Amino acid sequence: MAKRQKLDRQSCEQQAEKILKAANIDSWPVRVDRLAKEEGIKIRYEPLDDELSGMCFYKDGVPIIGVNSRHAPNRQRFTIAHEFGHIIMHADILQKGAHVDKTITMLRRDPDSAQGVLEIEIQANQFAAAILMPDFLIRKYMDENNLDYGLLQDEDVIEEMAKAFKVSSTALAIRMGTIFK
Repeated sequence: MAKRQKLDRQSCEQQAEKILKAANIDSWPVRVDRLAKEEGIKIRYEPLDDELSGMCFYKDGVPIIGVNSRHAPNRQRFTIAHEFGHIIMHADILQKGAHVDKTITMLRRDPDSAQGVLEIEIQANQFAAAILMPDFLIRKYMDENNLDYGLLQDEDVIEEMAKAFKVSSTALAIRMGTIFK
């Protein structure tokens, strides 16, 4: 069996950018649910345990993202983006992963994945950030709103920008640190 190639942050970003370019995305917020559906992924919203944000699996060869319908809309968007990343980058693992039954294999987004310690979870988080808050759209937003990096230290500016991108202020602040390091 061939050894799995390690994806670095740049590779995860490139995967997201490829999808955004193919869909001609040029404005925010990115409709990640629409992008996933255009890639043939089905999305299901169901009430799940509070600790479980979502999961992705294949059923009868079709990729499916399950999203916790009890979570806030921004959390759901990040979950979709995260699970979308797994499907794009880790299909080989999903298709042979933990078998729930003969037709379903699954990865779950739970407290362990939120900690970001597993390589595939780090990669899925990087993909999610890059697809929801792509570098080119962050810079476009800043240009259109006459923002420079210094203003991004202001919590009110971050909060307003996060609302525009429909992400949490925390996710945006982390992403800004990645883009402007």
